[in-house]
Amino acid sequence: MSDSAGTVSVGSTRRSPAVEERAAGTGAVRFRLDISYDGTDFTGWARQPGLRTVQGQLEESLGKVLREPVQLTVAGRTDAGVHAEGQVAHFDTAADVDAGKLIHRMAKFLPRDVRITGIRAVPAEFDARFSAIRRHYVYRLTTAPYGAEPLSARSVVGCRPVDLEAMGAASRALLGLHDFAAFCRRREGATTIRELQRYEWVRDGHRLDAHVSADAFCWSMVRSLVGAVLAVGEGRRTPEWVAGLLEERQRSSSVTVAPAHGLSLIAVDYPAESELAARNAQTRETRSIAPGGCCGGS
Repeated sequence: MSDSAGTVSVGSTRRSPAVEERAAGTGAVRFRLDISYDGTDFTGWARQPGLRTVQGQLEESLGKVLREPVQLTVAGRTDAGVHAEGQVAHFDTAADVDAGKLIHRMAKFLPRDVRITGIRAVPAEFDARFSAIRRHYVYRLTTAPYGAEPLSARSVVGCRPVDLEAMGAASRALLGLHDFAAFCRRREGATTIRELQRYEWVRDGHRLDAHVSADAFCWSMVRSLVGAVLAVGEGRRTPEWVAGLLEERQRSSSVTVAPAHGLSLIAVDYPAESELAARNAQTRETRSIAPGGCCGGS
């Protein structure tokens, strides 16, 4: 996973001209982190007092190595038990950072269930959250009669045999720009309008993976999308029922949220360096759908 912003390669201290200019003027440089973690034993990404979280673990370890407080901004806050293979975060530091050496040092400081897989200097306009164009998730299932294999039991969910054709029809009905309120847990003041760009099921033997991509996701949206379509695959609901959920304007009690441990954030896409500032401004605009289905914001 990479962007085209002319950033440093892992293991190198080479910086883009924009980053060099900023470093010379302020002494602080923004760094992007690519992160992977097994979410099983974490209470989600976001720092919470007295609880073990990914953000808390990373900030504490980075602070010890850099000998200064570190505050991370993340592409997407994952819930308790959800994994990541392509999470992205950024932080600013005045410390003299060698990316390659820092990766090796962090491998010694961090526990085995979280790893920084990439570090690179980026322009000040790069924002892990607001610069993102889209997020990609995979939800992993198995229809094997014995359930998930022991080595994948923490990241694969067992399910009954399903009708993949019906699931495909239900998933396709959800693509596009919609209000996904029926699939989202309510957060005061937060919009539930999203553009679902991919929802595809891929079978490989007993394995069944749902690939879900959107500009952004609201709270519990991916697992609700999976739970709703699984109900179709198991014959308990119809594709028309799933499509009808888009007409609802509040969380639907008829949608089952799939278990957290089957879900993983696998990638986040970003624009070219010259487009970062514009993307940040666009993302901050409130999403809306005008009468007749035409979209307003992003």
